[in-house]
Amino acid sequence: METKNIALASLFAALYAVLVLVLAPISFQLVQVRVADALIPLSIIFGWPSVVGVTVGCVVSNVISPMPSIIADITFGSIANFIASFLAWKVGGLKYHRNAVNEFLGCLAATAVITFVVGTYLAVMTEMELWVWWLGVGIGSVISINVMGYTLLQVMKKLK
Repeated sequence: METKNIALASLFAALYAVLVLVLAPISFQLVQVRVADALIPLSIIFGWPSVVGVTVGCVVSNVISPMPSIIADITFGSIANFIASFLAWKVGGLKYHRNAVNEFLGCLAATAVITFVVGTYLAVMTEMELWVWWLGVGIGSVISINVMGYTLLQVMKKLK
């Protein structure tokens, strides 16, 4: 990675971690509206540095997780962020539809990954019903990724 990309990845990691830590009361709940996840769709514009940044940011922020296993939360949460942002980048960058449609599909793909990966491992860790976690994480992800993240993406495209 060149210097610019390392700086961008570091910026995304720092932003992600700060947003989770400052907003911890809503970042670690059943309906977890991780405002930091609004950064995931930005991988559609910024690509690899954003993917790396939100992944590393998740590692850093999940250190304060109130869940029964911090190691599981760090590991699986970071894997979920990596896959979600990578998929958003690739799906959002497809050229055979209108850009806005692909970008929204990229956001939906990211939401699905976060919902199913995070919801599943949290259900296993807490022994709460799987569908309850899927519903809770899904609602929070729709808010943070599809509403806030998609809006942020559109604003950043206009500024860029």
